[in-house]
Amino acid sequence: MRPHGPYSMDDTDIADQYAPHEVEGRVDSLWEAVDAYEATVAAHEDDPSFFFVDGPPYTTGQMHLGTAWNKSLKDAVVRYKRMTGHSVTDRPGYDMHGLPIETKVEERLDFETKRDIEAYGMESFIQECRQFAEENRAAMDEDFQSLGVWMDWENPYKTISPEYMEAEWWAFSQVHDRGLVEQGQRSINQCPRCETAIANNEVEYHQVGKPSVYVKFPLADEPGSLVIWTTTPWTIVANTFVAADANLTYQRVRAERDGDSEVLVLAADCVEDVLSRGRYDDYELLDELSGEELAGTAYDHPLPDEVPDHVDEPGTQQVYTAEYVEADRTGLVHSAPGHGEEDFERGQELDLPAFCPVGTDGVYGDAAGKYAGQFVRDANDEIVADLDDRGVLLASEDDHTVDEGQCWRCDTDIVRIVTDQWFITVTDVKDELLDNIGDSQWHPPEARDNRFRNFVEDAPDWNVSRQRYWGTPLPVWVPSDADRE
Repeated sequence: MRPHGPYSMDDTDIADQYAPHEVEGRVDSLWEAVDAYEATVAAHEDDPSFFFVDGPPYTTGQMHLGTAWNKSLKDAVVRYKRMTGHSVTDRPGYDMHGLPIETKVEERLDFETKRDIEAYGMESFIQECRQFAEENRAAMDEDFQSLGVWMDWENPYKTISPEYMEAEWWAFSQVHDRGLVEQGQRSINQCPRCETAIANNEVEYHQVGKPSVYVKFPLADEPGSLVIWTTTPWTIVANTFVAADANLTYQRVRAERDGDSEVLVLAADCVEDVLSRGRYDDYELLDELSGEELAGTAYDHPLPDEVPDHVDEPGTQQVYTAEYVEADRTGLVHSAPGHGEEDFERGQELDLPAFCPVGTDGVYGDAAGKYAGQFVRDANDEIVADLDDRGVLLASEDDHTVDEGQCWRCDTDIVRIVTDQWFITVTDVKDELLDNIGDSQWHPPEARDNRFRNFVEDAPDWNVSRQRYWGTPLPVWVPSDADRE
């Protein structure tokens, strides 16, 4: 029996070739003529509610394959819930703040650094960002609707709206009321181009070639040297202590090369490999000691004249035990609390200074002595050469492959520096968060039990401050004469 009515069709109406624009246009016209979306929403007004949260795409451009696929899946879920008798909250959303949009606007204006923004004017730049975000939101609205996605397109939520920003401030105040907001120094991922901190989960990784150097740190009170290994020679400028494994066995050996001898201290398991790299002819074992026994051994900074303002406070420039040391390379870790995350945390436990002679743009300041004014990675070659000239470079090689973090917005390799930031102290409520994960329902459950649980278990305190312009300001006011503590 053939269907009847102005919008009915049978197999005689189906063309041999599928013409998507024609078919979609006809369907769109039908939906518009009968107010299909509005009628569907009204038909389920009294049904049990289902709150659907639309994770918002960035308005950095028009719809792409990923956002199209994402929205299509969501549309299928929303339609299914309505067909099974639910009144669905289907408000679409757009993430219209943040560095991704800033970066796009900088490209549009041919800006290279934050100084270009400041010269242009902060308010003018913000207006450019707003216009860019709104233009792309309107384009994405049109794109998503062209896919046939049924959502409340007349009422999207936008992260730039006062409604949304006030909700963020309210949430921040709730966290503050629980005593979980803290200002302080941390070792953070810094994008030297964007000149802002970025969170750990915003860092992408790629493989790069880096210098690999074995360096001798001269002992202060006796002949000999501690041997360390690093792929970041630029951080040696800020060296503060050397870390050893408390339970590892270390050896003091007299190594011979070209008729000369010197005393070296390093992990027993690493002696043969390190001396081979240093092209030593032979060695003599002088004694063995544990990392615990090695702790307290004092040494001198390897670049004392090049960096005259290097750390030289009581308790610095000596060996301490640390859990992050492995029996690898030399078994001794050069540690700079002003840079590395683990170095910083151990330095805080030891009440050592976090000396960081590097600015937000990755350029050495005056405290870096000879290297002041250079971008840190550009200084690597000169630092290695100076170590060699001072006779403390045991061995080196180029293009040692490592995974290097980079800013996901501009693809610039990050640097780790210590700066003042605002944090939500996730570590104070981690057990509570993990319990809440157990009470939640996930599909599929392994996404909860593996990926997300692992993410929370490993999460450090959350750095929520950014040193940029296009975003929700932190609702924090500090008296000018207040003590930060």
